[in-house]
Amino acid sequence: MKNTKRPKVVTAEEAVKAIRSHDDVVLANFCAEPRLLPMALMDRAPELRGVRVFHLTPFGPFQERYLEPGMEEHIRCATAFCGRRKSVRALISQGRADFYPLSFRNYCRLLKEGDFKSDVFMLTISPPDKHGYCSLGVSCDYAWAVLERPARVVIAEMNPNMPRTHGRSFIHISQIDYVVEVDLPLYELEQFPITQLEEKIAANVAQLIDDGSTLQIGYGAVSEAVISLLKDKEDLGIHTEMVPEGVRELVSLGVITNQKKSIHKGKIVCTFHGGTKKLYDWLDDNPLIEMQPVDYTNDPRVIAMNTKMVAINAALQVDLFGNIYADVFGIRDQYTGSGGQLDFALGCAISDDAKFITVLPSTTNDGEFSRVVVHPKLTENPRAPQMSLIPRYLADYVVTEFGIAHLRGKEDKERARALIDIAHPKFRSDLEEQARRLGLL
Repeated sequence: MKNTKRPKVVTAEEAVKAIRSHDDVVLANFCAEPRLLPMALMDRAPELRGVRVFHLTPFGPFQERYLEPGMEEHIRCATAFCGRRKSVRALISQGRADFYPLSFRNYCRLLKEGDFKSDVFMLTISPPDKHGYCSLGVSCDYAWAVLERPARVVIAEMNPNMPRTHGRSFIHISQIDYVVEVDLPLYELEQFPITQLEEKIAANVAQLIDDGSTLQIGYGAVSEAVISLLKDKEDLGIHTEMVPEGVRELVSLGVITNQKKSIHKGKIVCTFHGGTKKLYDWLDDNPLIEMQPVDYTNDPRVIAMNTKMVAINAALQVDLFGNIYADVFGIRDQYTGSGGQLDFALGCAISDDAKFITVLPSTTNDGEFSRVVVHPKLTENPRAPQMSLIPRYLADYVVTEFGIAHLRGKEDKERARALIDIAHPKFRSDLEEQARRLGLL
C-alpha cells in the first residue's frame, strides 16, 4: 500500500466543520493538547448536539466554555482524570460531565473498543521528516488506541515546537485528514518551589531507593524533591508515565544509566510528558527516551518485569487499615482520577522485589485535620475522601514527613501502630484512642 494521501491544510475553524452532531471527539493528552482546535469546536457549539469531548487534564481556555448554561446539550465533557481543574470538577459534581472510573492503561480499551466511539481525534504533531513521518511528541499514551479504532477523522495541529520523540511515536502524514499549521509554544507545567515539608518527605523516600532500582515517579514538588536527593545513587533506571524535570540532571551526572534494567536496558521508558521548554528541548531527537503506549507502560505484567521497581505516588489520605485515598474529596468532588496509580500498585504487588510507595503530608494544608485517619467516617474533616483508590490489600510503604510505615505483610494492629507513628504528633493520641475502640490496638 502506497502512502499517497495528503491531508488538507486548513484553518482551525475549517477543520472542525468535519465534526458532526453526536460525534465522540478525543483530544491528545496533557501538554500535547492542540492550541486552537478545542476553542474552534466550542465556537461551533450552537450548531451541534450530543458531541462529547474526551480529555484528561485540560490546559486551554476552552474548558471554561463547558460551564456556559446548557453547553452539555451541545458539547459535553468526558474524562477519566480531572487534573485538579475546577471547571471539570464542577461539571462532574453537577452531573454535566461524564466521568470514567478507569485506570490509565484501561483508557485505551475505552477509546479503542468501548462506548466512547472516538469518531474524531484532535492532536498536535511535529512537521514530517523526509519520509513523511510526524512525531506524536509529548503524548503517545492513548493516541494509538484512537488511531487503531480507527477514528473517522484525524485533525492535527502541525507545530514545529513539538519535539520529535523516539519509540512508538510516529504517525505518517497520510494518516491525517486535516492539518492546521501553527507555531505556538506547547503548554507547559507550572513548576513549584520545594518546601521544607516536601524535602522531609522526599528524604524519607530516598532511603527506600537502592542502587540499580527502576523508578516510576511523576509530576510535583515531592517528586522533584526526591529526584534532587538521588545524586549519590548508582545505575538507576526509569520506567514511568512521565519524566520529571530533574531527571535531566541525573542523566547528565551519570546517576540514571538504565543499564541495570531487566527490560528496555539503556532506555527511559515513558508514555507522555509535561514540563518546561527545557525539558521539551532535551526530549527532541533524544534516543535515550523510548515512548510507548500507556497500555504497555502501565500493564502490571510489564511493570512487574522490571527488577527492583520503585513506584512513588501521592495520596490525599490513608486509613489505619491501609486503604489509600487519592482522587476524590468527600464523595462527589472528583479531584483527579486513578491515573496510573492503581496500575503500578498492581504491578508492584505481583513483583518479587518491587516497592510501592505512597507519599502524603501528615495533615491537610491548613494543619487542621490529620491525613492519617482511623477510617473516613470517624474524621471530623467534612472534605475527607470517602472512597479509596488503592485497597489495603495492595498497600506497601506509606511515607510522611514523620517517617516510613511498611504495611505489606503486616496484620491490622501492626499496620495501625506503624501509621500512627508517622501521623502528626498532635493527632496521635486521638488516633490511638479511636483505634482502641475498634480493637486495632
